[in-house]
Amino acid sequence: MIIIIGLGNPGEKFKNTRHNVGFMVLDKFAEKNNFPEFKLSKKFNAEISSAFAEASADREGKKILLVKPQTFMNESGKSVRAITKPYTLDPKPLLVVVHDDIDLPIGKIKIVQERGSAGHKGVESIIKSIGNENLIRIRIGIKPEQYRRPVHGTKKAKNLVLKKFSPGEQEILNQTITKTAEVLDFLIKEGLDKAMNEYNK
Repeated sequence: MIIIIGLGNPGEKFKNTRHNVGFMVLDKFAEKNNFPEFKLSKKFNAEISSAFAEASADREGKKILLVKPQTFMNESGKSVRAITKPYTLDPKPLLVVVHDDIDLPIGKIKIVQERGSAGHKGVESIIKSIGNENLIRIRIGIKPEQYRRPVHGTKKAKNLVLKKFSPGEQEILNQTITKTAEVLDFLIKEGLDKAMNEYNK
């Protein structure tokens, strides 16, 4: 089983803000791969869509669960813990978290495994709730081009992540979201090492 978690904040107020890039990627991935419509699970406090990846000559078909936690960002771990709890036996599911990253310039994609949260409150909540072992993350840059210095940990960061993208940034972001959906496809089919070699450039 593969569980892909996109991070964001629920509600119209936060739709299309920088902090919701994880939601946007899951929507694109679901559309690209003909997943059913996301449905709210009150039990897990998350919107969920699932489907089976097709089997091929060299790999088994696997169930893929797409999860958009409906807690606010800082409490994402509560939803993730609830959704992963039934799958604690071996073999554990492949767990991938897709999220915004204020340290990376807009348009940049970085795949990491078992790395610290680097101040991202949603990731921090997940690590505290379920640990970091084998946790794969796809970081998507949201830092505006005019920001030359690191932003996270500053007063600017809190306001910036809740802002929407400028028209120029949105154009870059649309391309990045499409590419990240392709990264997820590649990761599922080819594995982590090949995905990191292909996209961490």
